[in-house]
Amino acid sequence: MDKSLQLATFAGGCFWCMVEPFDERPGIESVVSGYTGGHTENPTYMQVITETTGHKEAVQIEYDPEKFPYERLVELFWQQIDPTDAGGQFADRGESYTTAIYYHNEEQRVIAEESKKRLQESGIFKAPIVTSILPAETFYPAEDKHQDYYKKNAFHYKRYKKGSGRADFINDHWKMNKNKEELKKQLTDIQYKVTQENATERPFANEFHDHEEEGIYVDIVSKEPLFSSKEKYDAGCGWPSFTKPIEKQQVEEEMDTTHGMIRTEVRSRQADSHLGHVFEDGPKDQGGLRYCINSAALEFIPKEEMEDRGYGYLSYLFK
Repeated sequence: MDKSLQLATFAGGCFWCMVEPFDERPGIESVVSGYTGGHTENPTYMQVITETTGHKEAVQIEYDPEKFPYERLVELFWQQIDPTDAGGQFADRGESYTTAIYYHNEEQRVIAEESKKRLQESGIFKAPIVTSILPAETFYPAEDKHQDYYKKNAFHYKRYKKGSGRADFINDHWKMNKNKEELKKQLTDIQYKVTQENATERPFANEFHDHEEEGIYVDIVSKEPLFSSKEKYDAGCGWPSFTKPIEKQQVEEEMDTTHGMIRTEVRSRQADSHLGHVFEDGPKDQGGLRYCINSAALEFIPKEEMEDRGYGYLSYLFK
């Protein structure tokens, strides 16, 4: 393993559902499904799920802490599970589906313990947080058919994640609960119409279409980071354009058939704000995509203010 990389290990129920949230984010080198915490060497999937080995299904992540700090990994882990369930996760029951954070060093243990305490005090969950925080043990990779299951069997994976109750649970607890009346007070008229009513602002007459300062662009509603000035370019369309989001998991794409057209709408994941559309006419040497985004959906955070505003973990973008 590269010396700049570290390991993180999480048990969050069915490991099929624990790969996608971490995979292909900046600084994440690999996400492996496997088994840990048991007493049998080289267990098989069937041995583990019949509760004969003591193992939990888990994922082991190889990551660059400079680009994706352990604090963010733990925060993301909490957002994939029901940490109050001591008997399994969602439709999957039994010891092999229970949750745990396996720390690889003292720093990880402290971060995990403090994060668990903050989660309990946040009030997001009324019941006690029962997820264990344990020293890392031998990790056994699962069989090949279980690796990257969300990619290999996308339709079945999505149906399973929805049918098990995990997808709805995540949305219910981690999607932003928006108060329309409060938003009308907080946002300008055009910001509200764009983000909440799917409006489109006028081209060339918006704040960021020709903006060149270094920094990041965040959702005007939730403040979740969406795009970087590093991926911004002049597409000549009159709206700010980007070749890609900072992290693809922060945006969601939906089919848009309004105005007699078939387009791909882009929305923010946490706040479900309408952002704009993505087209396949972007720079070919940078992936070929053009994220055409309304300025009114964005707030700009200058590079010099990112640390003070809580976005210091993204400073690697400008190194």
